[in-house]
Amino acid sequence: MKRKTGPLISFALVSAFLMSSCSSAQTAETEAQTEPSYTVVTGEDGIKLSNDPSGFVLLSDAVPDAILEIRYYSTYNFMGKRVDGYEEPLAFMTKEGAEALKEVSDDLMAKGYRLKIYDAYRPQMAVTDFVEWAEDFDDTKMKEYFYPELEKDVLFPQGYIAEHSGHSRGSTVDLTLFDMKTEKEVDMGGTFDYFGELSHPDYTDITPEQYENRMILREAMMAHGFKPLEEEWWHFTLEDEPYPDTYFTFPVNSDSLITE
Repeated sequence: MKRKTGPLISFALVSAFLMSSCSSAQTAETEAQTEPSYTVVTGEDGIKLSNDPSGFVLLSDAVPDAILEIRYYSTYNFMGKRVDGYEEPLAFMTKEGAEALKEVSDDLMAKGYRLKIYDAYRPQMAVTDFVEWAEDFDDTKMKEYFYPELEKDVLFPQGYIAEHSGHSRGSTVDLTLFDMKTEKEVDMGGTFDYFGELSHPDYTDITPEQYENRMILREAMMAHGFKPLEEEWWHFTLEDEPYPDTYFTFPVNSDSLITE
């Protein structure tokens, strides 16, 4: 009996060990499958692309006083449709950009203004959508609202539309001011995303009040490390942006951001 019992006990122990090992391997495999996998690749044009959102935050959390009107999630934009990659009406920004924008918000809140965000991080797929739209000369349904002075075939050559955008690096934001006393947007003398000279920050063929409003926004942004764009009064980029050479590809939705 003893000669038979020994091998039976050993077999039982080995079986238990194998089952335990198999279970551990399956658990490790499951964990590996649920862990996000991020990559950085270099495109044919030499541009570095990444799908890693770990350096980004939700602007509504980082700057809770800001108002969101994400135009590319809506149909009221120069394309007249929801733009690829905007799957929810959210705004993302790099942690560094969001921290600087919070400082801007705090300063302007003390002066009776809130920030209103039109766009922040823009996935590369959205920029590609812009390019494809710009090359379709027959689609002009929003011309009277956003580019009445221009023919569509000049938008790409003149730089209004490009194959890559600073927004895709995550530290650029399009915004305006909201007056808390009047409960209205501040009059900037021109609308967001208008293609033309009217949108230049230093355009003077507007009222003194409209020009001053542009300067209030501009000075507040520059005081906290943002640099303006010569062609658009609403567009600012963090001067010390953390990813100056990387363009991100993850979509704008609540599943994209990593939460701790």
